[in-house]
Formats: sequence, structure tokens, C-alpha cells
Amino acid sequence: MNISQQRDAARPRSRGTERSLARRAELIAIGRRLFADTSYDALSMDDIARQAHVAKGLIYYYFQSKRGYYLAIIQDSVADLVSFAASGLELPAVDRVHRTIDGYLRYAEHNQAAYRTIVSGGVGFDTEVHAIRDSVREAIIATIADGAYGRGDIAPPARMGLLAWVCGVEGATLDWIDRPELPRDTMRELLVRMLGGALRAIEDLDPAYPAPQPARRNA
Repeated sequence: MNISQQRDAARPRSRGTERSLARRAELIAIGRRLFADTSYDALSMDDIARQAHVAKGLIYYYFQSKRGYYLAIIQDSVADLVSFAASGLELPAVDRVHRTIDGYLRYAEHNQAAYRTIVSGGVGFDTEVHAIRDSVREAIIATIADGAYGRGDIAPPARMGLLAWVCGVEGATLDWIDRPELPRDTMRELLVRMLGGALRAIEDLDPAYPAPQPARRNA
């Protein structure tokens, strides 16, 4: 077979791969809507297939299992949040922090079931869900460290201080989506002020990491 024939033979497979990836992405998009406010246990594979208007075998073909499908959905939705946290480098540090926290709260608000799964550990002790949670934590810590100190590689006291703040944010956000008594803007400002306290505590322990002076922002 010459080169031209080899290329011709490869084209159908390429088109097939593109169609396969598009179909998989479509199923994930459907799953994100289905699981946005519905827990893992509340939907059976029959329920999912019926609401998605697809054959159940198609979901098994692409994801092998219900758990595989759910993990793919969570990974896809969290990827948006992590990308958002890592972007906005052109913004002033204080604006980037506000933007990141607001995006985090919006994600939790609009993907409540998935957020609970990520923060609470998934179905039982799920190492893959924990890895997803840890990737979100590291993205938030890196964003805050870069804004506060101009670098993401920080000493253990500074990292632990920011990690403690992130863990506090997770617990407060879980309570907030269960009892949304505060507007999102108020919740965001509360978390920003808590961050200021964490940064000052880090400075007390390690003066090499001075807390940034808060900038005056318009309401």
C-alpha cells in the first residue's frame, strides 16, 4: 500500500474518531444537566438513558459503567472551574481573587450535587473523586498565592494557611448551598475577608510572606 492509499485508509478512522469524541462530549453535556442537582444514587442507568433519549448500551460503550460516566461528568465540569481559576492573569490581584471566588460559588450554586460529591468524597472513599477535589484545591491555592506573593511556589506555612482557608471555604459553601440565606455577593465578600485574615496569620508566622495591603474597591 502506497502513502496515498494509507492516507485514504486513515481518513474514515479519523472521521470516526471525531464523531466518537463528539458523541462522548454530547453524552457528558447531557449528564452534566442530569446530575447538576441530582445525586449519584438517585439516578439509575435506565433513568439516565431514558432522560438522555439514548440506548443504555451507548453509555456503557463510552464509559464502561455508571461510575465511569459520573466521573467523566465531574472531571469535565471541574475542568471549567480550574481553567477559570487559572485565567485572568491580566487582572489586578484583588480583582482576580474576587473573580475566582465568585466563579467558585457560581459553580457550587449551579452544580450542587456534583459539588457535594467532590467536597464530601464521592461514593464511599473514592480516590479518583478525591484527586479531582485536590486538583481544585491546588488551582485555588495557586491562584491566591500568585496574586498575594507573585509566585505559586510557596513555603509550607504559607501553603498550609491557604489550604486551611480553602477547606473552610468548602465547608462554608456546602452549608450555603443547603441554606442559601446570604446573597452570593455577600458570601463572596465574607470569604474574601476571611482570606485577608489567613494572609495576616501567615505573615505573623513567616514575615517573608507579607500580607498584601487591601486595595479599595468599588462596591
